[in-house]
Amino acid sequence: MEEIKKLVKGEIVSDKFELSTYSRDASIFEVQPEVIAKPKDAEDIKNLVKFVAENKLSNPNLSITARAGGSDMSGGPLNESIILDFTAHMNKVLEVQWASLQDAKMPIAGYAIVEPGMFYRDFEKETLKKNLLLPSYPASRELCAVGGMVANNAGGEKSLRYGKTENYVEELNVVLSDGNEYVFKSLTSTEFEQKKIQNDFEGEIYRKVYELLMINNQLLQKAKPDVSKNSAGYALWNIWHDGKFDLTQLFIGSQGTLGIITKIKFKLIKPAKYSKLLVIFLKDMNKLGDLVVDLNKYKPESMESYDDNTIKLAFKILPDLIKKMGAGVLFRFVPDLWIIMTRGIPKLVVLVEFAGDNEENTKHKTQNTKREIESKFNVRTRIASSETDVQKYWTIRRESFNLLRKHIKGKKTAPFIDDIIVKPQFLPKFLPELNQILGEYKNYMIYTIAGHPGDGNFHIIPLMDLSDEKSRQIIPELSEKVYDLVIKYGGSITAEHNDGLIRTPYLEKMYGKEVCGLFEEVKRIFDPQNIFNPGKKVGGSIDYASKHIVKH
Repeated sequence: MEEIKKLVKGEIVSDKFELSTYSRDASIFEVQPEVIAKPKDAEDIKNLVKFVAENKLSNPNLSITARAGGSDMSGGPLNESIILDFTAHMNKVLEVQWASLQDAKMPIAGYAIVEPGMFYRDFEKETLKKNLLLPSYPASRELCAVGGMVANNAGGEKSLRYGKTENYVEELNVVLSDGNEYVFKSLTSTEFEQKKIQNDFEGEIYRKVYELLMINNQLLQKAKPDVSKNSAGYALWNIWHDGKFDLTQLFIGSQGTLGIITKIKFKLIKPAKYSKLLVIFLKDMNKLGDLVVDLNKYKPESMESYDDNTIKLAFKILPDLIKKMGAGVLFRFVPDLWIIMTRGIPKLVVLVEFAGDNEENTKHKTQNTKREIESKFNVRTRIASSETDVQKYWTIRRESFNLLRKHIKGKKTAPFIDDIIVKPQFLPKFLPELNQILGEYKNYMIYTIAGHPGDGNFHIIPLMDLSDEKSRQIIPELSEKVYDLVIKYGGSITAEHNDGLIRTPYLEKMYGKEVCGLFEEVKRIFDPQNIFNPGKKVGGSIDYASKHIVKH
C-alpha cells in the first residue's frame, strides 16, 4: 500500500466497504481484491504497471485489472489483486468533431476522443450536441462506461444495422506490460513494415503477431464463427485485412488481458433523422424464427425483444418505471393493457425500429411491414404513436435485466448462458431445442429471454436461488448442454458479453485445443508475466469460477 501510494497521484484505497463494492459486477461472482487504485492519468497507470512487473517474481499473486462501469455480466473486471477504477478521474471526453472519415463498412461522419472511464450516457450527451452518435451502445447504456464497451466489444439494439464496437475504434492508447504507452491504429503496408523493424518491445509484438497469423492463417479463418457478432476469444482473424494491419482489433474484446487502455478514438455516425417503432405481440414462440427471418428482409434499424416474465414484472413495478420515464407515460400503457385483456399476455414483445432521413418513407415502410407481418403471421401489432410511447418500450427492454436484479425476492439473476448467438435462419430449429433443454431444469429456475432476435442473439437470464448448493451445481451442467447446442448450429457462446470468469473455461469447447493454444501464445506475446487480468480469455477454470459464485 505505502509503496503504491508513492507511485500515483490518484487515490489508493483498501477499506472494507470499497473492497466489497469492487468485488462484484453484474455477474454471479464475488472476488475480493486487495487494493483499489483510482489513477489520475496515464502516468499513474504506467507507474503501477512497472511496479507490478518489477515485483511479480517475488509476489506471484500481483496483478492489475481495469474496471470501468462495473456492469459486466461475465466477472471480467473481478480480480484478487489490484483493481484500476477509471470512472473516478479518467472519465472525460477530450474532443468531438465532424470529419468525414473513410470507412468501407459504415457512413462515418466524425470522431470523438475519450477516456475509458466516461459513462456512455454522458458521452452520448456530448456527441449528440454535434449530431453524432456511437451506435454500438448496449442495453446497459445508462450503466456502462466506454472503456468496458471496448474491452467487451459491446453491441446492442443498433448492431443489426451498424455492427459492434469493433467497427468504431480508430485508435487506442495502451499501456503494455513494459510500462510504456503506445498508440495502436490501422497501418498501411509501409507503416506496418516500419513497425516490424523497430528494435523494441513494440516491434517485437508486431513481428510475433504477424508470424503467428502467417503460420496459422488457414486455421484462424476456419475458426472464425459464422455469425454477425462474436466476443469469444481473441479476434485474431480481424487484425489483417484489406491490406491493413490493425492491432486495435486484438485489444477490442480482450477484457484488459493484453494491456491497459488509456484513451480511445471512436468513429461516429450521423443518426437518422426520423424513426418509427413497430411493436409485435407474439403469442406463439414457434413462430419467432420464421418471423425474424422475414422481418430482416425489410432491413430494420434494430430488432429487440423481451418476454412475458419481463412484461409481468413491468406491470408489477409500474410505479418505479413511471418514476424513471415520467408521470406522463402512464396513459401510454392503455393500448398494451387492452391487448393483454383481449388476447392475453404475449410470450414475446418484438420491437422493430425503422429509421431514415425522409419522414414519409420511414412511415410508409413501417406501415407496409405492419400489414404484411399481420397477414402472414396472424399476430397483433401496433405502431408506437409518440416519442413517449416509444420510450416506454425501450425503457422496459433496456431495464429488463436491472428489473430482475432488484425486484425478484428469493431468487437472483444468474447470467451464465446469457449471450448466445446463431444465424437467424437456424432459429426455427434452434429455439425449440433450446427450450427443451431449459425445460429440464424448471425445478431449479425460471428464466427470462430478451435480446436481439434480428441477429439471432438472445440473452437468457435464469432466476435462481444461489444459496442452494444444488442450484449452483447445475450451472456448469446446463452451460455444457446449451453451448453444445450453440456449437452444433455454428454459433458463438458469447456475442457481446465476453468470456470473463463464466465462459473462459468453455473456449476450448468452442474453438478446439489448437486455436486456444494460439490465444495462449497471444497472451504470452503481450503479457509474458501474466500481470493483466489473469484467468480471463486464457487460464480460466470451472473450479475457480464455481468457488466464487455468490451465495447470498
